[in-house]
Amino acid sequence: MSDHAPRPEAAVRVRGLRRVFRGRAVLDGLRLDIARGEFVALLGASGSGKTTLLRILGALDGADEGEVLVPPSRTVVFQEPRLIPSKKVLANVTVALPRGRRQDGLRALAEVGLERHADAWPAVLSGGEAQRVALARALVRQPELLLLDEPFAALDALTRLKMQDLVGELCRRHRPAVLLVTHDVDEAVRLADRVAVLRDGRLVTDEPVAVDRPRDPGDPAFAALRRRLLHELGVGRAPRPARPPATADTPATPGTPELPATAELPDTPAHDEAGAI
Repeated sequence: MSDHAPRPEAAVRVRGLRRVFRGRAVLDGLRLDIARGEFVALLGASGSGKTTLLRILGALDGADEGEVLVPPSRTVVFQEPRLIPSKKVLANVTVALPRGRRQDGLRALAEVGLERHADAWPAVLSGGEAQRVALARALVRQPELLLLDEPFAALDALTRLKMQDLVGELCRRHRPAVLLVTHDVDEAVRLADRVAVLRDGRLVTDEPVAVDRPRDPGDPAFAALRRRLLHELGVGRAPRPARPPATADTPATPGTPELPATAELPDTPAHDEAGAI
């Protein structure tokens, strides 16, 4: 991996990335670009290599082959807040930073709505509050690349939605390049500028999210993209075009009701109402 920044318009440039574990190529010739200020969500089945890619971009793992260009300033927010129990909230935010960054830490806490918790201990925080501290710790470092590894997965549904809104707002304000690893299709569509699907070591889907903000799951464009992504993930079926109406020359097949072109896919046990798989 090179820590030299890629060309000015890109924050991340990956070419031919290969990572092998026990003879199996988890990433195999992967190609990815993320522009500065762009938010990319990465979907894929468990074990598909999503977190491996994130760890390589965050310098927590190495590539076996290929070119990986990333900016030197990058931070990771994990599924668990990973706060230090023996340090108060503000000290957790500014940990490992040079002395004299207290005001920067307080401003970061204010951005996530926790300025009054600066002197609290991590043990008294709720799960959502602890994750907001982790987000403040990432943002105070002013990263050019923000890596989010399923940061909302352990939160309840309501807190998760609030955190999604907060992350979206902060990323639009600070404009880092962002890679979000998630299993939640709705989360990906709600937050990202682009959504990619990782399968068999490569990106099989990589498309912009052409849905107006604020994004509503009831929007037909949102629902259509959701169905396509779920299909790429092996959930449900691809939408079928409607059959022409029955006529005297082409009668309907007995026992097979006509379906409108916009028929919703039936719910399956493989995903919940939020699109998580």
